Amino acid sequence: MASRCWRWWGWSAWPRTRPPPAGSTPSFRHHLSTQEKTPQICVVGSGPAGFYTAQHLLKHPQAHVDIYEKQPVPFGLVRFGVAPDHPEVKNVINTFTQTAHSGRCAFWGNVEVGRDVTVPELREAYHAVVLSYGAEDHRALEIPGEELPGVCSARAFVGWYNGLPENRELEPDLCCDTAVILGQGNVALDVARILLTPPEHLEALLLCQRTDITKAALGVLRQSRVKTVWLVGRRGPLQVAFTIKELREMIQLPGARPILDPADFLGLQDKIKEVPRPRKRLTELLLRTATEKPGPEEAARRASASRAWGLRFFRSPQQVLPSPDGRRAAGVRLAVTRLEGVGEATRAVPTGDMEDLPCGLVLSSVGYKSRPVDPSVPFDSELGVIPNVEGRVMDVPGLYCSGWVKRGPTGVIATTMTDSFLTGQMLLQDLKAGLLPSGPRPGYAAIQALLSSRGVRPVSFSDWEKLDAEEVARGQGTGKPREKLVDPQEMLRLLGH
Repeated sequence: MASRCWRWWGWSAWPRTRPPPAGSTPSFRHHLSTQEKTPQICVVGSGPAGFYTAQHLLKHPQAHVDIYEKQPVPFGLVRFGVAPDHPEVKNVINTFTQTAHSGRCAFWGNVEVGRDVTVPELREAYHAVVLSYGAEDHRALEIPGEELPGVCSARAFVGWYNGLPENRELEPDLCCDTAVILGQGNVALDVARILLTPPEHLEALLLCQRTDITKAALGVLRQSRVKTVWLVGRRGPLQVAFTIKELREMIQLPGARPILDPADFLGLQDKIKEVPRPRKRLTELLLRTATEKPGPEEAARRASASRAWGLRFFRSPQQVLPSPDGRRAAGVRLAVTRLEGVGEATRAVPTGDMEDLPCGLVLSSVGYKSRPVDPSVPFDSELGVIPNVEGRVMDVPGLYCSGWVKRGPTGVIATTMTDSFLTGQMLLQDLKAGLLPSGPRPGYAAIQALLSSRGVRPVSFSDWEKLDAEEVARGQGTGKPREKLVDPQEMLRLLGH
């Protein structure tokens, strides 16, 4: 995947891996025409949004796309966010690998845009820049006690068991009996499922090579004493954010039984008649689980379960309660709520009643959040997105965005695919209409020189494939599909950087 670099203000006219044949030095005019036919585009972020955007941009027969990533490894939330017991979801990596193998696409990891190189520098080197760096932060609870030991974000917890380098030293204390997850989305259910999955079931997943959970996380989970997990939401059953697939997995989780209060579902049968079909099916499953008597086999399974999970509706967190010595979390104070409004405008308002829910671990799962990447890029701090119209960044020609930083942290991988293709389509339309800078741009050649002068060593896709082979080899010893490398310095050492 040699970078295409032409002689333009000193850049070599030939790929660095092959010198030009004797007597074949191209003329200046040849360079100019070649450059003008080769749009140089860069994408910031190598998760689903970044790769799907690149995939669409490569429909242009001459476009060259460089993908920049701050981690030394690609694939973003597919690698670091998808639950380790959902390996089938990660199959999309095969598609992304095909894109990266294109002769007109290059991956450059270990490059943090905003620190190692600025967005204005990228805009100067490329005809267009697409920001697809996702949502790297979590939404804070903004309640007293949030800073206590025993409280962490679900995002950090997911990063810990999935091998995200920045979370590798999290060391959650799972010596308590009860955990509370604040939030009722798919991430909350993923975390609850991982916390409650029996150790022997995790071992079974290992034996059939169906989990790439990190060695360190597996060791801690084997020793976990957590027996009960509560998932708390401000609103009711009709407003939960998880999907039916994740709910069904929780209901059928080996060794665990659901705890649902039938009173929370009173009058719901009539209300679900008018809701869209996916929401109706989800709510019907909740309703059956909460109110119907299970069959003999399911009743026996629940009776023998040593662990439990439950949904607490109409509760809003007000404070994380400290232990008597004040050294760690010991519970959550919840305001009881009721619903006002109809449809999408339904909101939870406090009734004035309070209740305390004892626990030893609090995980906040109230949403992911994007960060501003560069002072030159407009950013809506309230919504956590880059202001844009169909992916075109407002008031900044030649700058685009896709994925969660474009629309907010919602939807699944398929949603991101559609969204990213749309951004790619808008960019190619602008290119065809002559709305992007004309004339040649040096692309990666200019950025490579900047990075080199700053002591930054980018990681290529072929470098990643060496790390990939090392992870697979390490996993074979323990029966896993891979044992993830979690230390960036170790990754760079293995590459000889």
